[in-house]
Amino acid sequence: MAEPVFVGREVVYCGVCTLPPEYCEYGGTTKKCQEWLEKKHPSLYSRIWSPEALSAATASLSLEAQERAAKDAAKKAAKAEAAEQKQADRLAKSVITIKRIERNKRKYVTSVTGLEAFGLELKKVAKDFGKKFATGASVTKVPSGGEEIVVQGDVSGEIEEFLLEKYKDIPEDNIELVEDKKKKGSS
Repeated sequence: MAEPVFVGREVVYCGVCTLPPEYCEYGGTTKKCQEWLEKKHPSLYSRIWSPEALSAATASLSLEAQERAAKDAAKKAAKAEAAEQKQADRLAKSVITIKRIERNKRKYVTSVTGLEAFGLELKKVAKDFGKKFATGASVTKVPSGGEEIVVQGDVSGEIEEFLLEKYKDIPEDNIELVEDKKKKGSS
């Protein structure tokens, strides 16, 4: 007797919220998810979001439940839009500070703060800096609670160029160069 062959089910995951498309409405980015699904998987989109599919799904509901569902959907859409706007405002106000700090004599380090606001993983960026500038770069905690990347050497100008070149979603206006001189002791 031949053994049964088991074939795995292929599941499509949303490219926006990473949930299966049937559950995108619970992810908070429904509109973006719908646009992605319509572009990448039109047949699946028509099965889930076509007017016929939506009316079939709500047909079994009572009139009150349909009204409630419509209200909830409108509320969710408004909430998602507000969240997107808030995120856009936060990104617009976020500033990346590149600070050149004098250590002693003619030795410098460059400190970069504010990258996490743009969704960048600091350890990966620090590694990129180290490779690009052939120097040491590490992530350290700041007394104010955040984290910064400290790069050995005076590479503040080059870091600005590198960030603008590699990470296109960072606006040039949001990068600030600062020079921090160590105060000389009075002897």
